[in-house]
Amino acid sequence: MSDASLPYQIEDLAPARAARRIKGESRLVQFALVGVSLTFLCLFLFLPLISVFVEAGARGWQAYREAILEPDALAAIRLTLFIAAIAVPFNVIVGIAAAWAIAKFEFRGKSLLISFIDLPFSVSPVISGLVFVLLFGAQGYFGPWLAANDLKIVFAVPGILLATIFVTFPFVARELIPHMQSLGSADEETALTLGASPWRTFFAVTLPNVKWSLFYGVLLCNARAMGEFGAVAVVSGKIRGLTNTMPLHVEILYNEYMGAAAFAVASLLAGLALVTLVLKTVLEWRFADAIAASRRH
Repeated sequence: MSDASLPYQIEDLAPARAARRIKGESRLVQFALVGVSLTFLCLFLFLPLISVFVEAGARGWQAYREAILEPDALAAIRLTLFIAAIAVPFNVIVGIAAAWAIAKFEFRGKSLLISFIDLPFSVSPVISGLVFVLLFGAQGYFGPWLAANDLKIVFAVPGILLATIFVTFPFVARELIPHMQSLGSADEETALTLGASPWRTFFAVTLPNVKWSLFYGVLLCNARAMGEFGAVAVVSGKIRGLTNTMPLHVEILYNEYMGAAAFAVASLLAGLALVTLVLKTVLEWRFADAIAASRRH
């Protein structure tokens, strides 16, 4: 080995050694960070989640079954699923359209549209629910017209649906926009050049490229739709058996000192969250290579 090659070898090895030093700077620091993270997860996530299931089954299977099959509880479950079944597909369609417009085109008002998409993140859910009351309530701006036409939005299912759509709207769009922007328009332009129609290009090229971001957005949107409390509490009126979703029903049961029943219904919400998490984890594990390739692309 010649001395002339030595500086180049040292220069080439320096970044690798620096990277190793950064990654393994101090095992004590690594263990401390991991320990703090695990402690936080145990105290604020795992223990409360475990306590929900423990309290739900504290009085036995029969009491748990009665709490779930009670008519008001069944009505709350049906209403929650109904609202999610409408709000999530609506936000998927509108979110895809908004993300496609923002990522693929330049137009006036683009920054304003992005600000509107982010609006539910910056406004308290309680305030957003109050806005619907001020607009559609009996004394609201559209209240007299609605009353004259025998229509009811606030303290009814339409108000709950509007509030849920509002608070869950950003999730799909916000997952898709950065991914679509990173992909650019080369694939779509190639497909159009080869003779594909715009709709075929969208369904055969654009959607497959962003399917994982879309899936994550749908998961987040569905979880928020089923668990939303603040906005729904304002517009629903909390009418048992009619306008109570599962989170509202849990609150009413707990306030009436029916702890076992409250935890039983809460365990269903927790179970839905766990199913969502497991489904996301399984798909990430099963299709890890495809997800990584999509993100690199």
